[in-house]
Amino acid sequence: MSTATAPETLSRPSVDPAEVEKFSRIAADWWDPDSKFKPLHKFNPVRLAFIRETICNHFGRSGERPFEGLRILDIGCGGGLASEPMARLGASVTGVDAAEANVKTASVHAAEQGLEIDYRHGVAEQLIEAGEPPFDVVLNLEVMEHVANPHTFLVDCAQLVKPGGLMICATINRTSKAFALAIVGAEWVMGWLPRGTHRFHKLVQPTELTAALRAGGMTPDAPVGVSYNPLNDQWTLGSDTSVNYMMVAHKTPD
Repeated sequence: MSTATAPETLSRPSVDPAEVEKFSRIAADWWDPDSKFKPLHKFNPVRLAFIRETICNHFGRSGERPFEGLRILDIGCGGGLASEPMARLGASVTGVDAAEANVKTASVHAAEQGLEIDYRHGVAEQLIEAGEPPFDVVLNLEVMEHVANPHTFLVDCAQLVKPGGLMICATINRTSKAFALAIVGAEWVMGWLPRGTHRFHKLVQPTELTAALRAGGMTPDAPVGVSYNPLNDQWTLGSDTSVNYMMVAHKTPD
């Protein structure tokens, strides 16, 4: 397992040092469903169901461990909330994060669960420079809005997708509705997230995500909205992409 030093990581264009510091401070809370990551724990089931269905449909898989034989990269893995379910479904998972505290939290939790996951402190550029073999699937979940240059980051991530593979992205749209709900509502009014978790100018619109994926040689599908209903405290998929959304991109087989 390769480990990047902090000076190398912080010099990379995909990393915003302020964002790394922000998540490092709360790394120990990743697996506490009542912590600052409570919204992510509530959001995670619908996200994971979408990921499983997407990968199974694309690769023609089924069964209890449908991802056997697939290599999955979880870039910006945080504490491992997506990496662990992928490993339980049979995948060989590599989780990479620019915050060393996140990687330590994820590694300890995976070991406690008896899961073998290749967690690394680093960034996408380092994987490319080291000649890392491309992955069947790259998960790019709630990370692009925290990097220094989303377009460059996404183009780099596309290089890590094997021909015939997928990238699955999830992020927040840059709209007035997203500002009202995801920033003012979630952070300032309800206190579901620490204030400053998201900065409006760093949010990524679907057109920008589409352009970056195409620049990376991938073919993106239409975005899928993910909406929260406060009446039943549930997240659901739909056509409303004005706040949270996901997008799948395919790389043409050789």
